[in-house]
Amino acid sequence: MITKRIIPCLDVRDGRVVKGVNFQDLNDVNSPVELAKFYSDNGADELVFYDITASSDGRKIFTDILRETARNVFIPLTVGGGISSVQDFERVLSCGADKVSVNTGAIRNPGLIPEAARLYGSQCVVISADVKRVDGEFHVFARGGRDDTGIEAVGWIRRCVDSGAGEVVLNSIDTDGVKRGFDLEMLRAVCEVVSVPVIASGGAGSIEDFITLFKSVSGVDAGLAASIFHFGEVSIGELKAEMRRNGIPARIC
Repeated sequence: MITKRIIPCLDVRDGRVVKGVNFQDLNDVNSPVELAKFYSDNGADELVFYDITASSDGRKIFTDILRETARNVFIPLTVGGGISSVQDFERVLSCGADKVSVNTGAIRNPGLIPEAARLYGSQCVVISADVKRVDGEFHVFARGGRDDTGIEAVGWIRRCVDSGAGEVVLNSIDTDGVKRGFDLEMLRAVCEVVSVPVIASGGAGSIEDFITLFKSVSGVDAGLAASIFHFGEVSIGELKAEMRRNGIPARIC
């Protein structure tokens, strides 16, 4: 049976890891290099590194910090932020990333995903969708959750996968940082239309939230979280032990 992955997320702004609620009110947490090494050494299956203001600032990702982070981890690293061309894919991969996450760049340039998949393989291309309910519909948001594109999210994610994305990170803006559980309704809607791995992001507040996620939405391959890991509210070791006790396959170090 395929194990379910646990993935800490490093949201990086100005070279520091930050965390907020509903993509707002960001507070400083720690150094991305130190946190990445800690998670790599303590049972994380993968890491996600987002330069969360690269797109909104119209700049490239901080490659120096990325290189140092990649040197200190020995698990797969997905990197996103300001990815708008295949040259950005090349630059990030050359800095040590294993996969590249794209959101706003794919909205602006629908040809980016198929071109990147052709050059680097679908396994390197991750569509990271920031999604929020608007008038009863799931809408895709751009620029770090700032701009409502008006695009219906489930169909758009399916098109991205059909064009070459090999993995989906579904970020629920509605539940981000709220710590009341993952957005199961949104996750079910996406899992029903894609056959690639889906990573749930937004809403984890306890070990039980992960148990509920994996038992309720069988199509979800991984749970991603930030603050509960950053602030020591949940340890990855304890989480995985509880997953195993509940019959959920997990990699134990």
